[in-house]
Amino acid sequence: MSDDAVYKMTTFQRAMLLVFVALSTVLYASSILIVSALLPQMQGTLSATQDEVSWAMTFNIVATAVMTPMTGWVSERLGRRNTMVWCCSVFAASTFLCGTATTLEELILWRIIQGIAGAPLIPLGHTLLLDSSPRSQHGMVLAIYGMANVVGPVIGPTIGGQISELYGWQWAFWMIVPLAVMTAIGFRIILPLRPDREPPGLDWSGFLTLSIAIAGAQLVFSRGQRLDWFASQEILIVTLISCIAFYMFLVHSLTTNRPFVRLALFKDRNYALGMVLVFFYGMLNFAPVVLLPPLLQNHAEYTDAAIGAFIGWRGVGAGMGAMFAMLTGRIDARIMMMIGFAMQVYGGWGMMQYDLNVSPSMLAFNTVLQGFGIGVAWIPITVITFATLAPEARSEGMGIFHLLRNFGSSVFISVAVAEIVRTSTVNYSRMMETVSPFNHVWQMPWATGSWTLDSSVGMARFAGEIGRQAAMIGYVNAFTMYTVVALAAIPLCLLVRSPRAHSA
Repeated sequence: MSDDAVYKMTTFQRAMLLVFVALSTVLYASSILIVSALLPQMQGTLSATQDEVSWAMTFNIVATAVMTPMTGWVSERLGRRNTMVWCCSVFAASTFLCGTATTLEELILWRIIQGIAGAPLIPLGHTLLLDSSPRSQHGMVLAIYGMANVVGPVIGPTIGGQISELYGWQWAFWMIVPLAVMTAIGFRIILPLRPDREPPGLDWSGFLTLSIAIAGAQLVFSRGQRLDWFASQEILIVTLISCIAFYMFLVHSLTTNRPFVRLALFKDRNYALGMVLVFFYGMLNFAPVVLLPPLLQNHAEYTDAAIGAFIGWRGVGAGMGAMFAMLTGRIDARIMMMIGFAMQVYGGWGMMQYDLNVSPSMLAFNTVLQGFGIGVAWIPITVITFATLAPEARSEGMGIFHLLRNFGSSVFISVAVAEIVRTSTVNYSRMMETVSPFNHVWQMPWATGSWTLDSSVGMARFAGEIGRQAAMIGYVNAFTMYTVVALAAIPLCLLVRSPRAHSA
């Protein structure tokens, strides 16, 4: 077996590198979503409104989106080892300072720095794993790494929520710091230095226009529902600026000799199709984690502990899926991707059958199945995307790869929440039209059961039940969208080239 790895490392060094890359991925992925479990506590402590405290999450996402495409340039400029060490160190410091923040402005500042420092960790760590292992071992390495990549966002909100209830929201940040420091030290010891290279120049025009376009798009999708989309002047202006910036980026990239992002990479069919597939994958990855907790807590009357257990089962399924993908590495990557997306289709169809009396067993089964499908699909998507791409282009290509994955998550969650709110409002109005003493159904005790309109308490109870049912219709519509996205991804899997065919 030929060793075509870029880094010549011992088996022990490769194993330790895998450990530290996986750990950095878990830490950063956890920090992105952990705030979702802390928002109510932070809102009270910092004396902020719900809209104001949400900026702590929005600005972190925007900073991550802007910095992710910079990964290739930063790693070439500073060196990969220095980039990982400094990113982990600054990430640890900013995470600690997030916990010490006493005002909303301080928290937002440190969350921005946390997003900037953490953004290169996942794409560059992903690149290091590919470069340190022979191509024949990529499937096995990515299977283990995939567990961390998928399980991390599940662990963060679950453990962070428990710790914040016991000790305060600050400790949800502080628990990350020692592990981040240990990871920085580990990268400093394990990673070898690459030969000196001529520092690349930065295409400032391309960087600024792409950054403005990405930041604008993230702001629109993060705040669109809260501001009623294009009924808001803010959303209209930001959308216009984002579209103009993206147009300028495309024109500039096609007409300059050294663009910030080489659009020529998309001439590689596997890479181009991989970008579409990872966008679809991103749309499916975090959606149940974000949509299910409010449904179960607010409408199905599940406890926080039960909800945390169901989210944890998704992580278990993802780990099992990654192990399955590793053990079946000889199967065609296209078939494995189709299996993964098909499981998402089946899991989505199962969610479409949910009602307000959904049983714990049905929830657990669908949650594990979706996690399993996510774990199965992740590894072959990564393998086929970079199978035909030159090693020197991996850092740049990996930045765009993870950018589109995160952007897909942001887009789908925003659209799904908008659909839930719209459908809930419309159906609530329609169903309330039937609530009238002139409706003959109210003359039938066997039809109305214990519901009554004879008192304000009875009317309030009935209005609340209608609100729950209307919201459930909205969630079912969102789960239908989830199923359609998973189904649409399956035919695309057939268009990619088999990595084995290329290597042969």
